[in-house]
Amino acid sequence: MWAGFAAAQAPSPPSAVAALEEALVDVVAEASRSVVAISQVRKRTPGESLNFEIRPGPLGMPIVPQRMPGPEDADFIPIEYATGVVVDRLGLILTAYHVLEADSEYFVTTCEHKRYRAWIKAADPRSDLALLAIDANNLAPIPLGDGAALRRGQFVIALGNPYAIARDGQASASWGIVANLNRKAAPLPDEEDSVGKTTLHHFGTLIQTDAKLNLGTSGGALVDLEGKMVGLTTSLAAVAGYETAAGYAYPVDGTFRRVVDTLKRGREVEYGFLGVQPVNLSAAEILAGKTGIRVRHVEPGSRAEKFGVLPDDLVTAVDGKPIHDADGLVREVGKLPVEAKVRLSIVREGKEQVIEVALSKFPVRGNKVVTSPKPAWRGMQVEYTTAAVDPEVRRAAGMRFFDDRVVVTEVEANSPAWKAGVRPGNFITHVDRQAVRTPREFTSAVANRNGDVRLRVAVFGQKEQADVVVPKS
Repeated sequence: MWAGFAAAQAPSPPSAVAALEEALVDVVAEASRSVVAISQVRKRTPGESLNFEIRPGPLGMPIVPQRMPGPEDADFIPIEYATGVVVDRLGLILTAYHVLEADSEYFVTTCEHKRYRAWIKAADPRSDLALLAIDANNLAPIPLGDGAALRRGQFVIALGNPYAIARDGQASASWGIVANLNRKAAPLPDEEDSVGKTTLHHFGTLIQTDAKLNLGTSGGALVDLEGKMVGLTTSLAAVAGYETAAGYAYPVDGTFRRVVDTLKRGREVEYGFLGVQPVNLSAAEILAGKTGIRVRHVEPGSRAEKFGVLPDDLVTAVDGKPIHDADGLVREVGKLPVEAKVRLSIVREGKEQVIEVALSKFPVRGNKVVTSPKPAWRGMQVEYTTAAVDPEVRRAAGMRFFDDRVVVTEVEANSPAWKAGVRPGNFITHVDRQAVRTPREFTSAVANRNGDVRLRVAVFGQKEQADVVVPKS
């Protein structure tokens, strides 16, 4: 009886298809209001010649343009292009970091065919996310979903600007399913980075979809059937050599939201640093039933060493999440912010234990764009020692980390700190008699100090420390 009733209430196949079609049409129409086309124009150098295209007119006669169409013109066809997503009604556009190039100008076209000159508000190479700003105040921000909750087989819709064909602001749509999760971007080794894993996405964060994501769709929206953005699309993986039939997106998860919130403030995005070199288990160990990764090396002076992680430890989980390979450890630790406490499940000499480590700061490679830096104190900036020098460079030079001090990274010329003799590369261990181990502790120690402040300064390679008095002005 109940089976017959359910069958009677179920929509017929044509009705179900029509309902799905209607849902897709509605989602595309609504979400497209938040997707923009981005044109990137290389700044011209003095004396550079312009190539004018001669095209046949409607009556067959050649038309020679009187001037080259500018980026604000409807006829302008950009050579370099991408997609962006509105994340704030006051003109903030999220896109992919890798589509931005130095010495370029940017132009944004909205769904209302309006064109705006844009500038970079903030950019973070490790997440491959960047934020453009335009002079607008009535945009439609896209609602954010939960990319971490996606399952294989879910329907998704991709909105973007493939090959600049959506340069009029009318986003092109494609749809498909979530083909897989936690995929890895292809590494791109170069002379400066032989590993080529420059972003968190190289360690296994990507959403894979069979929706078409061609060149130009980087920075577009991957939305679910509720119209919420669950991923920011990228064509970088395909360009790097992946099969072009596959599309990829950065998931909208807790790390994504933290990065976007930081970029909105124009601040630097900071990532946690553990200080270990992980290696995969051998095939024999895996066949024997072991899981996790092996700690090959612990950086001297790092938080890992301080909190008791040892070489040859077997790390099986991070905050309760199982770890299956070395990339997995880098990914899970790398998602966390500075000073976050991470719980490592470790097997040592056959015994299980949990070690809690407060993370230091990871040295992010690449050019960051920070328009609202932290305020300097009397002309100087300090930083975690782990973030000042790349671990590979430090290891090659036989240098160790120092967890009991901060390092000076910038000193303004003729500032009170400069006049007192403080220079970039100096270490500061104490403010008066108070020890300072982190930038936060340093900022707290010097806060509300109106008179002279005594700093204990150390120089790398020298055992002696000196007291330096920094006046207010």
